[in-house]
Amino acid sequence: MPQTLSSKEQSLFRQVIKFYESKQYKKGLKAAEQILRKNPNHGDTQAMKALILNSQGQSDEAFALGKLALKNDMKSHVCWHVYGLLWRSVKNFEESIKAYKFALKIEPDSIQIQRDLALLQVQMRDFQGYIQSRKTMLQQRPQIRQNWTALAVAHHLAGELQDAEKILSTYEDTLKQTPPKSDIEHSEALLYKNTIIAEAGEVQRALEHLEAITKNNLDRTAVMEMRADYLLRLDQKAEAAQAYRDLLERNNEYRAYYEGLETSLGLDRSNTESIQKLAELYDSYAQQGERIDAARRIPLDFLTGADFREAVDRYLRRMLTKGVPSTFPNIKALYKDSEKKQVIQDLVEGYASEKHMNGSAENQSNGDTPKTFEASVYYFLAQHYDYHMSRDLVKALEYIDKAIELDPSAVYYNMTKARVWKHYGNLQKAAATMNHARTLDERDRYMNTKCAKYQLRNDENDNAIATMSKFTRNETVGGALGDLHDMQCIWYLTEDGESFFRQQKFGLALKRFHALYDIFETWNEDQFDFHSFSLRKGQIRAYIDMVRWEDRLREHPFYTRAAISAILIYLLLHDKPTVAHLSSANGVPNLDGMDANERKKALKKAKREQEKKDAEAKEAEKKNAVKKAATTADGEAKKEDPDPNGIKLLKTEQPLEEAMKFLGPLLEMSPKNMEGQNVGFEILIRRKKYLLALKCLLAASSIDSANPTLHEQTVRFRQTLSSLPEPLPEPISSIIEKNFTLLPKSTDLATFNEDFLSQHKDSPRHLHAYLKVRQLLDPKSQADGEAQLHKTLEMEDIEVEDAIGGLSLLHQWNSSPEVKKAYLDAARKRWSEASVFPDSLTA
Repeated sequence: MPQTLSSKEQSLFRQVIKFYESKQYKKGLKAAEQILRKNPNHGDTQAMKALILNSQGQSDEAFALGKLALKNDMKSHVCWHVYGLLWRSVKNFEESIKAYKFALKIEPDSIQIQRDLALLQVQMRDFQGYIQSRKTMLQQRPQIRQNWTALAVAHHLAGELQDAEKILSTYEDTLKQTPPKSDIEHSEALLYKNTIIAEAGEVQRALEHLEAITKNNLDRTAVMEMRADYLLRLDQKAEAAQAYRDLLERNNEYRAYYEGLETSLGLDRSNTESIQKLAELYDSYAQQGERIDAARRIPLDFLTGADFREAVDRYLRRMLTKGVPSTFPNIKALYKDSEKKQVIQDLVEGYASEKHMNGSAENQSNGDTPKTFEASVYYFLAQHYDYHMSRDLVKALEYIDKAIELDPSAVYYNMTKARVWKHYGNLQKAAATMNHARTLDERDRYMNTKCAKYQLRNDENDNAIATMSKFTRNETVGGALGDLHDMQCIWYLTEDGESFFRQQKFGLALKRFHALYDIFETWNEDQFDFHSFSLRKGQIRAYIDMVRWEDRLREHPFYTRAAISAILIYLLLHDKPTVAHLSSANGVPNLDGMDANERKKALKKAKREQEKKDAEAKEAEKKNAVKKAATTADGEAKKEDPDPNGIKLLKTEQPLEEAMKFLGPLLEMSPKNMEGQNVGFEILIRRKKYLLALKCLLAASSIDSANPTLHEQTVRFRQTLSSLPEPLPEPISSIIEKNFTLLPKSTDLATFNEDFLSQHKDSPRHLHAYLKVRQLLDPKSQADGEAQLHKTLEMEDIEVEDAIGGLSLLHQWNSSPEVKKAYLDAARKRWSEASVFPDSLTA
């Protein structure tokens, strides 16, 4: 039987709840222990004490006490509710939901438990359960508008648009008088209802509803945009054109408004008859103000011939005379048309030779060229020749040096010079030049981060963190790096991890990639607070957008980069387990070129170094223990990282399973990422999941059937199937043979490989894939493969990255030092300015 409290102790119990809610945990614990002295088995008090202990970071003790509370009082809704809160705190939402449902069976009228359950259901995307919870909450308190809106949102997220609209309409019918215009919640609810109607495909009714609510709505821009869109979709072009003109009066730099106006006027850029009308339309807007840019820039997209030359000449002279730094980024989209690219190049090179021109479109001679115009011309040409579609790095460097000579303190000029050195492959000069650019304006946060990025690309990790520390507080555990973790600076963690990966410091690399994984997990969990906040504030449309964005969260390119790099490391750990026993701080020596005794010595030496570093780390930890602990935003003490170098991550016994944690979201959210499908195949073929591996191959083929990695993996897959010790079970075997049409079973693999080369003989990367497959089929062909690999350095279209890929291939083949040295010498001769080719033959 549960113990009953006296009136005095009941009052004390209410104080415990009050102290917990106000985060006065010490007082709460003291009051709870006072009750438990007289009533040691009181379940509710034990549950509240468990909740307080959990808030203080004592999770294990909290769970033990929570279970004891349930044992003492299984029929207490407080105990079950607290048990659910404990599970929620450790992100085990399924168990938390079960506990909440038990609590509701005991106390079905508890609004707090019902609300907590509803929030977890929408977090887990259990929309049907969310609908039921919200219905219950609405029945309990129908006078609160938030409950009506929440139920409509539940139906909307579940795809039940008609039910969602009906709920909102029912509430509107209950209003005895129209809320005032200043009621933001009502205004947002009306617009939200309108989006539901439109989403259901009833555009005409959505327009009629929008017209009815326009006068009392506060978001004027949204109303005007929705109205213009509806009119255009309903083919009411005259009214749509006027609607877009009204929008352009509010914002004449927004391209979407111009595009909507073009469509509503029936103007087609591909139709020569519409070109003149389009030009006149944009000219009319350009005449409205000297500062309007969009109306001058957009016509360059559709004008051709002499009209384009005249327009782009006028535009470029205008922008370069003003010295606008973003002129080239604004223009480079035109380079996909080779004729326009040539016209732009001829014009700007002409400006550079016009020493008597003043930069005006009329070409009037007024003395020497203004210094701003001349420097801007050189800056533009430097960017032009640095751009991948018009690259000539010699000219790029020449022009940027001329620009810097005219204005040595210009940050953007020095930054562009650093970019030119980067494209040369000289990352050392690139980082040094970017650092010089940073010193020209040390208060510029953008330049500071750009400099750190270039330092990381040059593997200067210590310099990069020192650069970043200039804009961090450096008071947390871990210094500047700890601040960057707290700020969730994903670009830095990604670049830092990739730098450690290049240096073969795999433990530190994994540390960064796991930190990125945790940040994306945090972003997913952060939405939890907004499930109630957005409804409370009435920001429903923004909330719906947020939920849908969260569902696509791991489409983010930084997650893709981190996941692919982490998977590659885990593949290496699986293929070469000895890597985990080598020093993660000094990089991994190449064991493949060593004999058994040398390999054994290297492993022993690495183990001794690691033991020494572990001892030093423990000693440093003891010294730091006396320092004042850093605190979080909530005032809680931060914990020291027990594994700062990622040694534990590196020594995992199941690298493929760890890789799957990254791979699952990658394949689900970025199915069109070619590299993601490639690494997915590598993981799955090693796990002997042949159907899933085939799925990755087929997905990769649908993206790019000529991909070199796909060619290699296709041959390996066919070879793997042919060499299985036991045939696959019949259902799996027949499915694979039916769907694996990329390389039929009867095809000769060597012939297939030769055909692949004949189709892509001018591509270095495809030649690399051909050589890898030939080496796989015929290991005796290595000498000829090495010779062909050396010849690829003479190919016209080869890039620095391709040459590095060829060197990696020589390492995979365990080629002799003489072969590697000859390859490196030839590469350095071809790219004399590049610094990316390692001095060590085993790098």
